[in-house]
Amino acid sequence: MIQFELSDDTPVYVISVAAQLSGLHPQTLRTYDRLGLVSPGRTAGRGRRYSLRDILALREIQRLSTEGVGINGIKRILELEDQEQRNQALLAELHAEIVQLRAELESTRAVAARLAGLLRSRNKGADLVPVRRSDVSVTAQPPAGAARSREGRSGAGALGRT
Repeated sequence: MIQFELSDDTPVYVISVAAQLSGLHPQTLRTYDRLGLVSPGRTAGRGRRYSLRDILALREIQRLSTEGVGINGIKRILELEDQEQRNQALLAELHAEIVQLRAELESTRAVAARLAGLLRSRNKGADLVPVRRSDVSVTAQPPAGAARSREGRSGAGALGRT
């Protein structure tokens, strides 16, 4: 047995059923399709198949039409409503991403604070470069020839004139 899932966008209703569900005449549905107000799916034989979303749109078109809105106005309203739904979905997606990024930022800050604390506790009173402490002290002295070469360069004799 083949199983498939139906969604609100799955085109399953033939034009006569869609006309009954929407309260419109089948010819009106064909006209709305031709004008681009709805876009039903098509079978291999080019027959129209309407989805639940199409039927809801047809009901909205009928409501707006009875309120005196023209076809161009209805088309624009439907476009704006569709854009609003896409924007709402994008907004929800971005909001979820912001929540995730904030959680990651807090986690990163906590790790950085722990590392900084570890470094401070390790380096209290310590040198930048760890040095092994011993009883021997070492002092630096200049090489024996370095003192004489500095004396020879000072004064007027440094340029080689007398």
